[in-house]
Amino acid sequence: MTHFVIVGGGLAAASAAETLRAEGFDGDLTVVTREPHAPYQRPPLSKGYLAGVEGLDAVIVHPAQWYSDNGIALRTSTTATSLDPVARTVALDDGGALAYDKVLLATGATSRMLPIEGAELEGVHTLRTLDDADALAMMLRGGGRKLVLIGSGWIGMEVGATARGLGNDVTILERDPVPLALAVGPEMGRMFAALHTANGVELRTEVNVERIVGSGGRVRGVVVDGETVPADLVLIGVGAVPALELAQGAGLAIGNGILVDAALRAGAPAVLAAGDIASAFHPVVQRHQRSEHWANALNEGPAAARSMLGERVSFSHIPYFYTDQFDLGMELSGYPSLMSEAELLVRGDVDSREFIAFWVDRAGRDSRVVGGMNVNIWDVNEQVQALIRSGAAVDLAALRDPAVPLESLLPT
Repeated sequence: MTHFVIVGGGLAAASAAETLRAEGFDGDLTVVTREPHAPYQRPPLSKGYLAGVEGLDAVIVHPAQWYSDNGIALRTSTTATSLDPVARTVALDDGGALAYDKVLLATGATSRMLPIEGAELEGVHTLRTLDDADALAMMLRGGGRKLVLIGSGWIGMEVGATARGLGNDVTILERDPVPLALAVGPEMGRMFAALHTANGVELRTEVNVERIVGSGGRVRGVVVDGETVPADLVLIGVGAVPALELAQGAGLAIGNGILVDAALRAGAPAVLAAGDIASAFHPVVQRHQRSEHWANALNEGPAAARSMLGERVSFSHIPYFYTDQFDLGMELSGYPSLMSEAELLVRGDVDSREFIAFWVDRAGRDSRVVGGMNVNIWDVNEQVQALIRSGAAVDLAALRDPAVPLESLLPT
């Protein structure tokens, strides 16, 4: 009987398994994850689950029983140690091996570590896994702690907002002048900075973190430009790196992730990749791009499953991300490689934090939208994505004017 293997324990793995069964695949199906949990999604780990307002049901995609009910062998607490694309086998850490007809690598990413003195102290955390979130929650939910966050990316800013809402003192340390500048640019980064300072977060930018200090093996502070910032716990949030050990050992092509085509196929026969680990060729931007966001895993998993089944697949979704911080909710859609060189245009009032930001490519004869971020304005993301997807020329004055319906800017 045909045997498909999925290696990974995140949303891409879960959504691929679900799609295979929904599309009628009745062969053997095995999901291998090194974690003790059934595959889960990560957004709640820095928000609702960390705050204690959401439970495991908001995190775990399907309970273990679902896999059993659907004839899927779920191998938790099991690490795939090597992949042999010629023999078509996956070796496991228990000494066994799985022969496969097709394999999907969805091993995700791991927290980037800082090579810094004191990172090994008790009370120094990263946030990538459910167990990481549980360890942080145990410290934060009672309030009254001094949390120092190293890094002001999405994880750092979300955890900062959650921790502050739980009644903790929060300090964010960032080496750049503005938080989130790489993701949304300096103007929008300043908006997020103002949001956090208005809610009692101490945000220190353009600082040099020298080391983490402690006593009795436990963290007590972070030394920044010669000054010690007191800390009961520290979260290092400086990004993530794709988990490429299997791919590298198998000799797969690597380039900021496993290089795959638009059908999510790697260079080796019968090997596919999806989620945080996949650097997929995007037919719209005509280059490989890798996304670590929830929507990418949600959509690439099913696309990879259909590709495994021999269906014609060309993954062309617009990257999408959302965040909730304090009283701000935001959805961001767009092509990062194009947004980085585009002009920012705002529809609404940034100071009131109710607006839509557009990234407009004006390199050619016409202006076209390549990214959009709606902040505390809802039920517009479909129109924003439609504008991006159309690639149509837009009138900038009309795009900026909240009185002009977004639908009227779409080509007919």
